[in-house]
Amino acid sequence: MENFPKNIPVFPLSNFIIFPKTTVPLNIFEPRYIDMIDDSMKSNKLIGMIQPKSISNTTKVPQLHRVGCLGKITSFRETDDKRYLIELKGLMRFEVIKELRSEKKYRSLTVDYNRFNDDLSNKKEDLNFSDLELVFKDLKSLFEKRGFIINWKALEKQSLDEIINALAMASPFTLEEKQILLETESLNSRKNKISQILSTYTFDNFNNTTIQ
Repeated sequence: MENFPKNIPVFPLSNFIIFPKTTVPLNIFEPRYIDMIDDSMKSNKLIGMIQPKSISNTTKVPQLHRVGCLGKITSFRETDDKRYLIELKGLMRFEVIKELRSEKKYRSLTVDYNRFNDDLSNKKEDLNFSDLELVFKDLKSLFEKRGFIINWKALEKQSLDEIINALAMASPFTLEEKQILLETESLNSRKNKISQILSTYTFDNFNNTTIQ
């Protein structure tokens, strides 16, 4: 396993997940996260993405889920209005051990990566592209009904893990459902979870679903 840091800054972002071997763009504008990116760019360019739970009525600081994903900043640009446009590549999932006390405006965690050692593996699972055809068909219908455009031909040229993870990240599912997908360890299990979640929806369910 690579020598990833045990203490990492984190960006809690609701209804958003990133998986290993996938890359996502982020628009950073809050001052505390501008500070976080500044600090990260000066060191290892690593930050953690993690979903917050529902905000409690008794606290302004949302609790975090137990599993997130470490990412590396692979592209960085500052705009004229002082925002940061970055690309973050997912490296490895982690489990939260504890939250660190800090004078920083952003949050930091002590994390453990051992449960997800396979994220760094290049081994191929016994899964064929044909296994994804039904998932593709159902998700494609849902995306198109919501007005989302996916380059399916380009997607099909990627590796199976990249395809499944990209679909999980972009899917019009709830925060909780996306978190389930993030915590599902094997690729085949994740594909099955996507199918299970899809089976609980009708097309009309998505008319009232907010996709971020």
